[in-house]
Formats: sequence, structure tokens, C-alpha cells
Amino acid sequence: MSRLRELLAEAAESLSRAGVSSPQVDAEELAAHLLGVSRTQLRFTEAAADFPGRYRDLVAQRARRIPLQHLVGSAAFGPIEVRVGPGVFIPRPETESLYAWAAGQLAPHATVVELCAGSAALAIALAQHEPTARVTAIEVDVDALIYTRRNAEGTGVEVVQADVTSPDLLTELNGAVDLIVANPPYIPQDTELEPEVARHDPPQALFAGADGLAIIAPIVIAAGRLLAPGAPSVLSMTTVRAGAHASCLRPVTFSMRLCSGTT
Repeated sequence: MSRLRELLAEAAESLSRAGVSSPQVDAEELAAHLLGVSRTQLRFTEAAADFPGRYRDLVAQRARRIPLQHLVGSAAFGPIEVRVGPGVFIPRPETESLYAWAAGQLAPHATVVELCAGSAALAIALAQHEPTARVTAIEVDVDALIYTRRNAEGTGVEVVQADVTSPDLLTELNGAVDLIVANPPYIPQDTELEPEVARHDPPQALFAGADGLAIIAPIVIAAGRLLAPGAPSVLSMTTVRAGAHASCLRPVTFSMRLCSGTT
């Protein structure tokens, strides 16, 4: 067994003991990040003399449940990769179903708005899918906005700092938006979460009051005002919360799709 394979096996065992859900994958991702190669290239790569110490330090941080994406500085999302770190919500693979559905709704020159944008992963992926679309990413938090703006630079996505619960949100676009997408906070305040989420995702991107509806309800109202006749809106939330949110969706007179995932 090569020295690198030994280190990978040691790291995977350490991460497994720490309760990391994908220890082998994470061990390989951390090694690939340090070596500047893809995971598939690891077997053909020789590690430098200083690699073991640097690698063990990174593995120790992951064992303390610091998110993998924070350690490597980026997160994959559908066809793109976005920069992430402390202060911004890490896009989840489950939200890619929201992207896939939304991309299928896009027509040329569509006006698209992502609410609660965070890293702007959805907005950027949709802008890449349909380059003629006018895409706007809305984010209010100053820490998250660092990543929203950094990721959106050069993509054609317009970034606007605004509160999605404000009745004055994007009034200039009333009745003119062809598609709204959002992965808003929807978790009740006292919910227990995995360490990576509870300690490292910003709470304002997770929790939405005692019932989880504090952001969803205003978004529904805003969507009804912003969307063009017949235009759709799509939200991401867990299957459990989707059921709980049914009451606030009853007055909806436009097409709204709920994409379920996990947190």
C-alpha cells in the first residue's frame, strides 16, 4: 500500500469515528484539495514530504465537524461550483432538484429572481443555463453578501441587498417576473440539527420563527405581486415542512412548486 493510500485509510477511519456521514469521500476530497488534483487522480499522485502533517491537520478539523466545504472553500451545485465559508449557507445537493425543475421552465430572455440567495448558486446556475435571462439574486445579510457578490461577479447575475419580507421588495418588477426560486429559512427555532449545520451554517439562513413560517409567508405574498400572469414559483424545503406550510399556500393563485430536500 502506498503512503498516500495509508493516509487516506487512516483519515477515513478517523472521520468515521467522529460521526462524519461520508468518511471515505471526505478523506479523498481533503487530500485532493491539498494536492491540487481531482479525486480520480489521487491514485496517480505522489504526496510531498510536508503533505502528511498538513493533511492530518485538515482531517482533524473535519473530525471536529467543520464542514468539508468550509475547509476546501467551495461547494459543487449542479453544473457549477461556488465559493463558500463562514457566514453563508452551504448549498445542498438536494436543492439541485429545484434547479433542475426551474431550468426546465426557463424561456429565452426570462426575468428570474432568486430570493434568500446566499451563495447565489441557484441564480448563477440558471443564468448559465439560459444566458439571455435577466437574473437577480436577493440577499439581505452582510456576511452572506460577501459570497453572493463574489460568486456572481462576471456571471451576469445582478445582486441586490434587500429584505425578502419587505412589502417594497422589487416593486419595479411587479407583474414582470417570469420565475421565482428560493431556498428560504424554514426550520422552527428550537429544532436540533447536525453539528456541521448547527455550528457553522448561519442561523438566519436556517431558522424562521417558532413555526418556521416567518419567511415563507411573506415570500408567498411577494411572489403573488411580482410574478407575471401564469408564471411559476419554486421553493425548497423538507418534506415535513412542506406539509406544515400548506396553510400559508392556500391563498396562492399562481403556480408554486415545493421541492423537498434535507437540512
